[in-house]
Amino acid sequence: MSNGAIPRLVIAAPSSGAGKTTVATGLMAAFAEAGLTVSPHKVGPDYIDPGYHSLATGRPGRNLDAYLCGPDRIAPLFLHGAAGADLALVEGVMGLFDGASGRGELSSTAQVAKLLRAPVVLVVDASSQSRSVAALVHGFASWDPEVRLAGVILNKVGSDRHEELLREAMDSSGVPVLGALRRDGRAGTPSRHLGLVPVAERRSEAVESVAELAARVREGCDLEALLALARTVPELPDAAWDPAAELAPAEGTAALEKPLIAVAGGAAFTFSYAEHAELLAAAGAEVAPFDPLRDEELPPGTQGLVIGGGFPEMYAPDLSANAPLRTAVAALAASGAPVSAECAGLLYLSRSLDGKPMCGVLPAEARMTERLTLGYREAVALSDNALATAGTRVRGHEFHRTTLEPGAGAAPAWGLTHPERRLEGFVSGGVHASYLHLHWAAEPALAGRLAASAARRAPVRGAAR
Repeated sequence: MSNGAIPRLVIAAPSSGAGKTTVATGLMAAFAEAGLTVSPHKVGPDYIDPGYHSLATGRPGRNLDAYLCGPDRIAPLFLHGAAGADLALVEGVMGLFDGASGRGELSSTAQVAKLLRAPVVLVVDASSQSRSVAALVHGFASWDPEVRLAGVILNKVGSDRHEELLREAMDSSGVPVLGALRRDGRAGTPSRHLGLVPVAERRSEAVESVAELAARVREGCDLEALLALARTVPELPDAAWDPAAELAPAEGTAALEKPLIAVAGGAAFTFSYAEHAELLAAAGAEVAPFDPLRDEELPPGTQGLVIGGGFPEMYAPDLSANAPLRTAVAALAASGAPVSAECAGLLYLSRSLDGKPMCGVLPAEARMTERLTLGYREAVALSDNALATAGTRVRGHEFHRTTLEPGAGAAPAWGLTHPERRLEGFVSGGVHASYLHLHWAAEPALAGRLAASAARRAPVRGAAR
């Protein structure tokens, strides 16, 4: 089997809340437990569901976002992530046909399914219907003839009799029922203000939840029929995305030791796309993870720093209590070393978060609010900096309930151009800090520029390599 013909399914739903994550994660775990190498994927920018996917499969959960990366990169990124797998499962986002606001099908699950030439299995919340389920499925199956809706999994079924009524109704729809799952709260995944609680914050409970989801799926779904359906896909003509082909080693690194770029992780900083570390490595950097909740020093020899998103507001007291690391981060930033910070990283670099002292790199105060800021953004770099050259245009995503005062520095990181126009973020020395989440696969030069800047810096003083 060539990599382009890898068996694949898209798990979608009519709307959010139908149980896509429950079913997709359960299927991933069940197939992995059966001995298959399963490649997990998620439509859209979400960082949290891929954590559960990774736990279920033992492989990195990868995102497929046609808004952030462009439709042409979806199949190549999929093939890169699915290399060597026996089966790829793609969890959708929102309702099957819901995409970026005002942009038609762009970034919808339906668009990704078409780009991957993959059959769609629709997860239907059947808790308050019987015969109507057939009408609902018929509508979704006929809406876009290019989307191959090839099966249904009935979720939240109340009883044997309820399942019987649902299956009778579906007999006339022409779409086979490939599973029926009872209402069951035992394998719940707790939620918070921005969605599910990340795996890193509840590791042992998450392991138990995923195991229970796998058991429910094995009991309620026809795994053989689902795998047979996944194997009906055509070969994709695209070449797999290759970070090494996107970037040459950073300028000036050939005769030098690889620049070491530290990447924040742990429970407070869980938001990161796997391709970012791959691009940094392709640009000639050595990537060193560290945990700001536990580590009192940056990795020895650090020449650059990446602090991604997460939930620092949940850990503000612990992050603040780690004064030695806050001091080390501030010293690295003051040295002019490149520092890229997104959302949670932006807050961590501020003076304070909900009154708790942070790193003090940025002249701003952060706090939690009741207001959710959420959505795709388009922006342009206003000046040359450690991450981007002036005029670089990017697409990103905002996702937070915090606010920063002021919201932009004397030299802003970005000028937002859509859907609103405003200045955002901070550029100061080597620091680039912003609320905007980016997917560097869309603009690999960002990783290359960061690695090149790190290569020109001396390692942290006193830290031997």
